[in-house]
Amino acid sequence: MYKLVSFLILWLTSLGVPLAAPPVYTSVTPRALVFPEDFGAHENFRIEWWYVTGWLETSDQQPLGFQVTFFRPTTEHDEDNPSRFAPKRLIIGHAALTDPTVGKLLHVEKSARESFDLAYAKAGNSNVKLDDWYFIREADGHYRTYAKGADFTLELSLTPTQPLMLQDLDGFSRKGPKPEQVSYYYSEPHLQVSGTVTRDDRVLPVKGSAWLDHEWSSEYLDPNAEGWDWTGINLDDGSALMAFQIRGKDGKKAWAYAGLRDPSGRMTIFSPDEVSFLPVRTWRSPHTNAVYPVVMRIKTRDIEWKIEPLLDDQELDARQSTGAVYWEGAVTVTRDGQPAGRGYLELTGYDKALSI
Repeated sequence: MYKLVSFLILWLTSLGVPLAAPPVYTSVTPRALVFPEDFGAHENFRIEWWYVTGWLETSDQQPLGFQVTFFRPTTEHDEDNPSRFAPKRLIIGHAALTDPTVGKLLHVEKSARESFDLAYAKAGNSNVKLDDWYFIREADGHYRTYAKGADFTLELSLTPTQPLMLQDLDGFSRKGPKPEQVSYYYSEPHLQVSGTVTRDDRVLPVKGSAWLDHEWSSEYLDPNAEGWDWTGINLDDGSALMAFQIRGKDGKKAWAYAGLRDPSGRMTIFSPDEVSFLPVRTWRSPHTNAVYPVVMRIKTRDIEWKIEPLLDDQELDARQSTGAVYWEGAVTVTRDGQPAGRGYLELTGYDKALSI
């Protein structure tokens, strides 16, 4: 049977008959986001992720940082292939724990093709599964997530306390000057977190706050881009700040954006020329030799923010799943020199130019 199938493939190929057609992706165009549908997966887009970062506190008031991320990339495999084994989409998971008593980031990654009931991202509401890992949004709006690695287990509940934060133009988020360099993007800042962290067979009750990003697009990073710097900050007064810059391979800022929402819900949008990321101190990774600007000043018009890490060694080596090495860490922030909040900083493209 195998020889017959092989012969048919060779024969059809020699006749110029296409055996597989690459998928056709949906473009990102300005539209109103619709909920709850847009909480769920968008399988006609090339790439999508649900990204949760936050700060936790144990019962003895020890701080911990955490990350749980699920990616849903679409492959170039023929969408019309009826086989349930066809790897049309992948599910990739990253989980990390920042524990100052350990002195470095603990992390785990895993991936699988979307198939059967083992790995999926479902439409209609947030519902992502990867073996025993999951990220689920319940009917009342709160989330449940579970991720387990060799060094730790996260089992957390996340409850919204504020409305959705639609980034840029009501969720239509520009990533560069070209019309196609866009994504759909919303955040949920100030999520109230409770649950447990398991370390060394000890189950530790925790509580804290988190930030969720959900983003999807059909465009990859501009080929002239090296990487990006991103931060999401839950501010102590109830405000929320998200800012990023995309760095070109020439070392210059290729694009930037920031959105600041005050406690009343008023959103201030900062244009690319109003946002700058200024390195203050760098850290060289003993694992990869990459050099990261772990202390940053971010300027948004006339406001200056200073970001400092909970600890320097928060590098995540994900070469076994996404192929990337990046720094993703818990940080504190000051506003014009005064303590202002806590959040996360992400630095990509410092090991080598990012290629998604």
